[in-house]
Amino acid sequence: MRGLLVLLALIAAPAPAQDAAAPAPLLAPAKAIARWTAEEARQGVAVDADHFYAISNNRIGKYDKRTGKRVAAWEGDKRLYPHMNSCVVDGKELVCAASNHPNIPMASAVEIFDTATLRHERSIALPPYPGSLTWIERRGRDWFAMFANYPESRGGEPGRDNRWTLLMRLDEQFRPLQSWHFPDAILARFAPMSCSGGSWGDDGLLYVTGHDRPELYAVRLPEAGTVLEHVATVPLPTDGQAFAWDRSVPRSLWSIERRTKDIVVSAIPVVR
Repeated sequence: MRGLLVLLALIAAPAPAQDAAAPAPLLAPAKAIARWTAEEARQGVAVDADHFYAISNNRIGKYDKRTGKRVAAWEGDKRLYPHMNSCVVDGKELVCAASNHPNIPMASAVEIFDTATLRHERSIALPPYPGSLTWIERRGRDWFAMFANYPESRGGEPGRDNRWTLLMRLDEQFRPLQSWHFPDAILARFAPMSCSGGSWGDDGLLYVTGHDRPELYAVRLPEAGTVLEHVATVPLPTDGQAFAWDRSVPRSLWSIERRTKDIVVSAIPVVR
Protein backbone atom coordinates (compact mmCIF):
# COMPACT_ATOMS: atom_id res chain seq x y z
CA MET A 1 0.00 0.00 0.00
CA ARG A 2 2.84 2.44 0.79
CA GLY A 3 4.29 1.92 -2.70
CA LEU A 4 0.89 2.60 -4.26
CA LEU A 5 0.46 5.82 -2.28
CA VAL A 6 3.91 7.05 -3.32
CA LEU A 7 3.07 6.29 -6.96
CA LEU A 8 -0.21 8.16 -6.70
CA ALA A 9 1.50 11.17 -5.14
CA LEU A 10 3.85 11.32 -8.09
CA ILE A 11 1.26 10.94 -10.84
CA ALA A 12 -1.18 13.34 -9.20
CA ALA A 13 1.10 16.37 -9.16
CA PRO A 14 -0.08 18.93 -11.71
CA ALA A 15 1.95 19.27 -14.88
CA PRO A 16 4.21 22.29 -15.19
CA ALA A 17 2.92 25.30 -17.10
CA GLN A 18 2.95 24.66 -20.81
CA ASP A 19 4.45 26.88 -23.46
CA ALA A 20 1.92 28.84 -25.53
CA ALA A 21 0.66 26.83 -28.49
CA ALA A 22 -1.63 27.53 -31.42
CA PRO A 23 -5.27 27.22 -30.26
CA ALA A 24 -7.18 24.15 -31.35
CA PRO A 25 -9.71 24.80 -34.14
CA LEU A 26 -13.33 25.59 -33.31
CA LEU A 27 -15.50 23.38 -35.50
CA ALA A 28 -19.05 23.85 -36.74
CA PRO A 29 -21.65 23.45 -33.96
CA ALA A 30 -23.20 20.06 -33.30
CA LYS A 31 -26.69 19.79 -34.78
CA ALA A 32 -29.50 18.75 -32.41
CA ILE A 33 -31.69 16.13 -34.10
CA ALA A 34 -33.87 14.79 -31.25
CA ARG A 35 -34.87 15.75 -27.74
CA TRP A 36 -36.43 13.83 -24.83
CA THR A 37 -37.33 14.74 -21.26
CA ALA A 38 -36.26 12.46 -18.42
CA GLU A 39 -36.82 13.06 -14.71
CA GLU A 40 -33.38 11.62 -13.84
CA ALA A 41 -31.40 13.74 -16.31
CA ARG A 42 -29.30 15.54 -13.71
CA GLN A 43 -25.79 14.13 -14.12
CA GLY A 44 -25.51 12.34 -17.45
CA VAL A 45 -26.85 9.85 -19.95
CA ALA A 46 -25.83 6.43 -21.28
CA VAL A 47 -27.16 4.76 -24.42
CA ASP A 48 -27.25 1.44 -26.25
CA ALA A 49 -28.96 0.25 -29.44
CA ASP A 50 -32.50 0.29 -28.01
CA HIS A 51 -32.53 2.36 -24.82
CA PHE A 52 -31.10 5.39 -23.11
CA TYR A 53 -30.38 5.71 -19.40
CA ALA A 54 -30.81 9.01 -17.57
CA ILE A 55 -28.51 9.37 -14.56
CA SER A 56 -29.04 11.28 -11.33
CA ASN A 57 -27.08 11.14 -8.07
CA ASN A 58 -28.88 8.05 -6.78
CA ARG A 59 -31.39 7.31 -9.54
CA ILE A 60 -31.35 5.75 -13.01
CA GLY A 61 -34.19 5.76 -15.52
CA LYS A 62 -34.24 3.40 -18.52
CA TYR A 63 -36.11 4.75 -21.56
CA ASP A 64 -37.15 3.40 -24.95
CA LYS A 65 -35.21 5.24 -27.66
CA ARG A 66 -38.13 5.15 -30.11
CA THR A 67 -40.86 6.48 -27.85
CA GLY A 68 -39.06 8.17 -24.95
CA LYS A 69 -41.18 6.12 -22.54
CA ARG A 70 -39.58 5.03 -19.28
CA VAL A 71 -39.51 1.23 -19.03
CA ALA A 72 -37.54 0.71 -15.80
CA ALA A 73 -36.22 2.71 -12.86
CA TRP A 74 -33.80 2.30 -9.97
CA GLU A 75 -33.33 4.40 -6.86
CA GLY A 76 -30.68 3.81 -4.21
CA ASP A 77 -30.15 4.95 -0.65
CA LYS A 78 -28.59 8.42 -0.72
CA ARG A 79 -26.24 7.40 2.09
CA LEU A 80 -24.76 4.69 -0.15
CA TYR A 81 -25.06 6.50 -3.48
CA PRO A 82 -24.49 10.21 -2.77
CA HIS A 83 -23.12 11.13 -6.20
CA MET A 84 -23.21 9.00 -9.32
CA ASN A 85 -21.83 11.26 -12.02
CA SER A 86 -22.01 9.13 -15.18
CA CYS A 87 -22.59 5.66 -16.59
CA VAL A 88 -21.59 3.79 -19.73
CA VAL A 89 -23.05 0.67 -21.33
CA ASP A 90 -20.44 -2.10 -21.29
CA GLY A 91 -21.91 -5.24 -22.85
CA LYS A 92 -24.90 -6.18 -20.68
CA GLU A 93 -23.76 -3.99 -17.81
CA LEU A 94 -24.16 -0.34 -16.94
CA VAL A 95 -20.85 0.79 -15.42
CA CYS A 96 -21.18 3.95 -13.34
CA ALA A 97 -18.64 6.37 -11.90
CA ALA A 98 -19.52 7.36 -8.34
CA SER A 99 -17.94 9.41 -5.57
CA ASN A 100 -18.67 11.05 -2.24
CA HIS A 101 -18.55 14.57 -3.75
CA PRO A 102 -18.63 17.18 -2.24
CA ASN A 103 -17.32 15.47 0.91
CA ILE A 104 -13.61 15.13 1.69
CA PRO A 105 -11.35 13.29 1.72
CA MET A 106 -12.42 12.37 -1.79
CA ALA A 107 -13.42 8.75 -2.31
CA SER A 108 -14.64 6.95 -5.42
CA ALA A 109 -16.32 3.73 -6.46
CA VAL A 110 -17.49 1.94 -9.60
CA GLU A 111 -21.13 0.85 -9.38
CA ILE A 112 -22.32 -1.82 -11.81
CA PHE A 113 -25.92 -2.52 -12.85
CA ASP A 114 -27.68 -5.00 -15.11
CA THR A 115 -28.97 -3.13 -18.16
CA ALA A 116 -32.01 -5.39 -18.55
CA THR A 117 -33.41 -4.94 -15.04
CA LEU A 118 -31.35 -2.04 -13.58
CA ARG A 119 -30.57 -4.34 -10.66
CA HIS A 120 -27.44 -3.26 -8.80
CA GLU A 121 -24.92 -6.09 -9.24
CA ARG A 122 -21.75 -5.05 -7.44
CA SER A 123 -19.70 -2.17 -6.11
CA ILE A 124 -15.94 -1.68 -6.47
CA ALA A 125 -14.45 0.73 -3.93
CA LEU A 126 -11.33 2.26 -5.45
CA PRO A 127 -8.07 3.03 -3.63
CA PRO A 128 -7.51 6.67 -2.58
CA TYR A 129 -6.80 8.03 -6.04
CA PRO A 130 -6.27 11.81 -6.27
CA GLY A 131 -9.70 13.27 -7.08
CA SER A 132 -13.33 12.30 -7.55
CA LEU A 133 -14.19 9.76 -10.23
CA THR A 134 -16.46 11.42 -12.81
CA TRP A 135 -16.39 8.91 -15.68
CA ILE A 136 -14.87 5.54 -16.51
CA GLU A 137 -14.85 3.56 -19.76
CA ARG A 138 -13.26 0.34 -20.91
CA ARG A 139 -10.91 0.53 -23.90
CA GLY A 140 -9.46 -2.81 -24.93
CA ARG A 141 -8.58 -4.68 -21.74
CA ASP A 142 -7.91 -1.53 -19.71
CA TRP A 143 -10.06 1.20 -18.20
CA PHE A 144 -9.72 4.93 -18.69
CA ALA A 145 -10.93 6.95 -15.71
CA MET A 146 -11.21 10.67 -14.97
CA PHE A 147 -10.44 11.96 -11.49
CA ALA A 148 -11.75 15.50 -11.17
CA ASN A 149 -10.37 18.12 -8.82
CA TYR A 150 -11.89 21.44 -7.81
CA PRO A 151 -11.05 24.45 -5.65
CA GLU A 152 -11.85 24.02 -1.97
CA SER A 153 -14.83 26.38 -2.31
CA ARG A 154 -16.41 23.95 -4.81
CA GLY A 155 -15.90 20.73 -2.86
CA GLY A 156 -12.21 20.16 -3.59
CA GLU A 157 -9.49 19.20 -1.16
CA PRO A 158 -7.37 21.97 0.40
CA GLY A 159 -4.45 23.08 -1.74
CA ARG A 160 -5.86 21.76 -5.01
CA ASP A 161 -7.77 23.17 -7.95
CA ASN A 162 -8.73 21.89 -11.38
CA ARG A 163 -5.09 21.71 -12.51
CA TRP A 164 -4.91 18.45 -10.54
CA THR A 165 -7.57 16.84 -12.76
CA LEU A 166 -6.17 13.53 -13.95
CA LEU A 167 -6.93 11.07 -16.75
CA MET A 168 -5.72 7.66 -15.61
CA ARG A 169 -5.35 4.36 -17.46
CA LEU A 170 -6.07 1.41 -15.18
CA ASP A 171 -5.64 -2.30 -15.70
CA GLU A 172 -8.43 -4.89 -15.38
CA GLN A 173 -8.05 -4.82 -11.58
CA PHE A 174 -8.29 -0.98 -11.56
CA ARG A 175 -4.60 -0.54 -10.76
CA PRO A 176 -2.90 2.59 -12.20
CA LEU A 177 -0.75 2.25 -15.32
CA GLN A 178 -0.43 5.75 -16.81
CA SER A 179 -1.81 9.23 -16.26
CA TRP A 180 -2.15 12.57 -18.08
CA HIS A 181 -3.19 16.13 -17.27
CA PHE A 182 -5.13 18.64 -19.37
CA PRO A 183 -3.55 21.55 -21.24
CA ASP A 184 -4.06 25.04 -19.87
CA ALA A 185 -6.47 26.00 -22.66
CA ILE A 186 -8.99 23.32 -21.64
CA LEU A 187 -8.48 23.88 -17.90
CA ALA A 188 -9.39 27.54 -18.46
CA ARG A 189 -12.65 26.44 -20.12
CA PHE A 190 -13.38 24.00 -17.28
CA ALA A 191 -12.68 26.62 -14.58
CA PRO A 192 -13.51 26.71 -11.79
CA MET A 193 -14.80 23.14 -12.15
CA SER A 194 -13.33 20.08 -13.87
CA CYS A 195 -14.01 17.32 -16.40
CA SER A 196 -17.49 15.85 -16.04
CA GLY A 197 -17.93 13.63 -19.11
CA GLY A 198 -15.67 11.62 -21.38
CA SER A 199 -15.76 8.86 -23.97
CA TRP A 200 -13.59 7.54 -26.77
CA GLY A 201 -14.79 8.26 -30.29
CA ASP A 202 -14.66 5.79 -33.15
CA ASP A 203 -11.96 8.00 -34.68
CA GLY A 204 -9.52 7.18 -31.88
CA LEU A 205 -9.85 10.58 -30.20
CA LEU A 206 -11.00 11.07 -26.64
CA TYR A 207 -13.92 13.50 -26.27
CA VAL A 208 -14.54 15.30 -22.97
CA THR A 209 -16.84 17.91 -21.48
CA GLY A 210 -16.66 20.17 -18.47
CA HIS A 211 -19.40 20.86 -15.94
CA ASP A 212 -20.84 24.03 -17.46
CA ARG A 213 -19.84 25.23 -20.92
CA PRO A 214 -21.76 23.94 -23.99
CA GLU A 215 -18.58 22.56 -25.55
CA LEU A 216 -17.10 19.19 -26.47
CA TYR A 217 -13.28 18.93 -26.52
CA ALA A 218 -11.47 16.40 -28.69
CA VAL A 219 -8.08 15.39 -27.27
CA ARG A 220 -5.48 12.74 -27.97
CA LEU A 221 -2.84 11.08 -25.88
CA PRO A 222 0.51 12.85 -26.37
CA GLU A 223 3.37 11.37 -28.34
CA ALA A 224 5.56 12.21 -25.35
CA GLY A 225 5.11 13.79 -21.97
CA THR A 226 2.12 13.97 -19.66
CA VAL A 227 -0.20 16.64 -21.13
CA LEU A 228 -3.11 15.73 -23.40
CA GLU A 229 -3.17 17.33 -26.85
CA HIS A 230 -6.18 19.56 -27.57
CA VAL A 231 -7.27 18.71 -31.13
CA ALA A 232 -10.56 20.59 -31.60
CA THR A 233 -13.58 22.12 -29.88
CA VAL A 234 -17.18 21.44 -30.95
CA PRO A 235 -19.99 23.72 -29.69
CA LEU A 236 -22.87 21.70 -28.18
CA PRO A 237 -26.57 22.50 -27.75
CA THR A 238 -26.32 21.49 -24.06
CA ASP A 239 -24.21 22.59 -21.11
CA GLY A 240 -21.39 20.26 -20.06
CA GLN A 241 -22.08 17.21 -17.87
CA ALA A 242 -21.66 13.55 -18.80
CA PHE A 243 -22.58 12.32 -22.28
CA ALA A 244 -22.52 9.13 -24.36
CA TRP A 245 -21.80 8.10 -27.93
CA ASP A 246 -24.52 6.05 -29.60
CA ARG A 247 -22.39 3.27 -31.09
CA SER A 248 -25.28 2.19 -33.35
CA VAL A 249 -25.38 5.54 -35.22
CA PRO A 250 -22.22 7.22 -36.61
CA ARG A 251 -21.24 10.49 -34.88
CA SER A 252 -24.40 10.50 -32.74
CA LEU A 253 -23.87 11.95 -29.27
CA TRP A 254 -26.37 12.04 -26.40
CA SER A 255 -26.05 14.77 -23.76
CA ILE A 256 -28.22 16.42 -21.11
CA GLU A 257 -29.50 19.88 -20.24
CA ARG A 258 -29.88 19.58 -16.50
CA ARG A 259 -31.84 22.82 -16.07
CA THR A 260 -34.72 21.44 -18.15
CA LYS A 261 -34.03 17.70 -17.61
CA ASP A 262 -33.77 17.29 -21.37
CA ILE A 263 -31.74 14.66 -23.19
CA VAL A 264 -30.56 15.85 -26.58
CA VAL A 265 -29.29 13.78 -29.49
CA SER A 266 -26.76 15.62 -31.68
CA ALA A 267 -24.85 14.97 -34.87
CA ILE A 268 -21.16 15.70 -34.23
CA PRO A 269 -19.01 16.93 -37.13
CA VAL A 270 -16.02 14.86 -38.14
CA VAL A 271 -12.77 16.00 -36.53
CA ARG A 272 -9.84 15.96 -38.94
